[in-house]
Amino acid sequence: MRVALIAAKQLEFAKTRLGPAMPAAERQLLAEAMFRDVLAAAIAARTPDQVALVSSDERLLAIARGAGAITIDEQFPRGLNAAVRLGTELLIAQGAEAVCVALSDIPLIRGSDIDTVFAALSNEKGVAMVPSRELSGTNMIARMPPDAIPTRFGRQSLMRHLESCEQAGLRCQLVRLAGPAMDLDLMSDLADFVRIPSSTHTFNHLSRLGLTPA
Repeated sequence: MRVALIAAKQLEFAKTRLGPAMPAAERQLLAEAMFRDVLAAAIAARTPDQVALVSSDERLLAIARGAGAITIDEQFPRGLNAAVRLGTELLIAQGAEAVCVALSDIPLIRGSDIDTVFAALSNEKGVAMVPSRELSGTNMIARMPPDAIPTRFGRQSLMRHLESCEQAGLRCQLVRLAGPAMDLDLMSDLADFVRIPSSTHTFNHLSRLGLTPA
């Protein structure tokens, strides 16, 4: 079984770096809009047998449950890597042989991107990753088996994931995909995102806020 696993922070704690420019309520709505886009892409992907969400946010869990996804309630915010570890362990117990983790703040992701990352595994033991635009972060990571290496999201995660693969003697494939490479953390990211109109929940939300070009 192959699973697309979305990892999402509790909305209350999402996108705090936008705090100086965006009220908390709007940040939460933005985070929810981005999650909806990632969830839609995961459901549209052809390769995964299941879509799953790991989060402590009741609203996001309810949205995922309504879409037919497996929901993994981490009960309280444990941190991204601990949440992914929890989700991965439960999915392995349910028969997962490969898991592709996607962060919840990459709204330009498409179902075909998830299929491409799974394809990079080539049905072999190893890891495939989608780097962030600046080539320092990891926005998606697929692992076969799902616990081949632990995730190390955070500063310089791409390098740390590569180091983990080298230490474990695992093949690691970098997959450059423009859509999933764009995560939205800063106002400059939002400015780049809105330059090209899209039919995403995220673009529509930013449009309502008056942050899209006239």
